[in-house]
Amino acid sequence: MNELLSPAAPEVDARGAAGVLPELPGRLTEPLRRELIAFRRDLHMHPELGNQEFRTTAALKTRLERAGLRPRVLAMGTGLICDIHPGLGQEPGDGGAAGGAAPAEAAPLLALRGDIDALPIPDTKDVPYRSTVPGRAHACGHDVHTTVVLGAGLVLAELARAGALHRPVRLLFQPAEEVLPGGASDAVDCGVLDGVGSILAVHCDPRVDAGRLGLRAGPITSACDRLEVVLSGAGGHTARPHLTTDLVTAAAKLVTEAPALLARRVDARSGLALTWGRIESGHAPNVIPQRAEMSGTLRCLDLPTWREAPDLVHAAIDELATLHRAKCELTYVRGVPPVVNEPSATALLREAMTARAGAASVESTEQSLGGEDFSWYLEHVPGAMARLGVRPPGDRRTRDLHQGDFDADESAITTGVELFTAAALLHRS
Repeated sequence: MNELLSPAAPEVDARGAAGVLPELPGRLTEPLRRELIAFRRDLHMHPELGNQEFRTTAALKTRLERAGLRPRVLAMGTGLICDIHPGLGQEPGDGGAAGGAAPAEAAPLLALRGDIDALPIPDTKDVPYRSTVPGRAHACGHDVHTTVVLGAGLVLAELARAGALHRPVRLLFQPAEEVLPGGASDAVDCGVLDGVGSILAVHCDPRVDAGRLGLRAGPITSACDRLEVVLSGAGGHTARPHLTTDLVTAAAKLVTEAPALLARRVDARSGLALTWGRIESGHAPNVIPQRAEMSGTLRCLDLPTWREAPDLVHAAIDELATLHRAKCELTYVRGVPPVVNEPSATALLREAMTARAGAASVESTEQSLGGEDFSWYLEHVPGAMARLGVRPPGDRRTRDLHQGDFDADESAITTGVELFTAAALLHRS
């Protein structure tokens, strides 16, 4: 038996009342499990920011080519796709259709997406695989996502050679997820969804135990946009504020009153939330400055409200600035819409996880206010994102994403790979 494939295990009940589904192939072997953990740690030690993931892209390309596949680097210079078709290695000539375009009559591809970029924050963990790049860290789990898709591709390639893969799969390694409006939008422009019928992804969740999966049909993340506001006006001495535009007061009023004003102009169920992350003004205690700057994010759970948000925000901030006699420049950076999981794609993930670990391994998850550019793919094809548990079982420490101490229980790699291989085998359309 090929070293990437393990023998079938006993049957599991994957269909509930509909009957018993025989154990699916595509389990990880111990050698491949160890290789994938080493690959993830190497990525973790060498994090690269969005659109700079050249080393990561090269490492993925080399490993996929070593597996007999033909990955294609995206036109933007980082990231890549790699197709795996049934009958890999059985065609005459160069050994199969992997990595090339699918025949016109072929079934639509199931895409498996992994994002490959890191964050501009320091790694504060004391582990052997700590980041070697100052001020950069894989603090959102993208190294795990990438490794999961790679591992699934390696196993699926062997299943295709064995005649066990009946529908084509595309591996999609996407750059710049952390860069608004998200590398997914650029990837779509590069044609990564050509021939794709549906798309799946996982995202690490430090609140869910390793070995478990969080699922939700419908919205699972929020929209996320960015605001930059500059107020200006006549400065002066703090002894005579009536002769100035008191920008410190104006800025303070704007950052406290704009969120409340917006909350009264939208349906409360839309979950629209404006939160400021930066405010700067002045340099001396007795000088009223001529300039104040603020920046923050606007998040929204509801797609229709998100589409109206720029006009609502402009109106609210202009009104508040005018009230305090300040000139206002607002830069509204459109980010990402909510990720809205399509029901049948969500059901496929549930069926796949149940086949691998039983129905008790799947839990319901709530909609998050975090943003995810996976949503751009769902503007074009149906799909779903699941929350991959990465918390060590029994560990109740509070950890979060985008923190320097973030880490993942590496058994989650096995869970993710086997989830995706099962989904590819169970995929019907």
